[in-house]
Amino acid sequence: MDNAPEEQTEEPANLRFLRRLVTALTVTMIAGVILITALIVIRYNQSATPLPDMITLPDGTTATAFTQARNWYAVVTETDEILIFARDSGRLMQTIQIETE
Repeated sequence: MDNAPEEQTEEPANLRFLRRLVTALTVTMIAGVILITALIVIRYNQSATPLPDMITLPDGTTATAFTQARNWYAVVTETDEILIFARDSGRLMQTIQIETE
């Protein structure tokens, strides 16, 4: 009553290759997902650059936008100027006038 064949036939070479290829790709994808997850966790756990406690703007200017980088921060004013300050000393390094139409 046993319906199983008495002889086991050897699987074809191309089928064996395909099985190994699928296994290798699965392992590679799992490793990639783990690596990307680890990189995201490491990146978000780094401390952000702290904001300056106080920004002293030139007289008569009003800030409308703020951005920062590692060594400087910039303030956009209502008079269409960009004021770039040094992060370490807070000194005004550069003023850029924006020309609008």
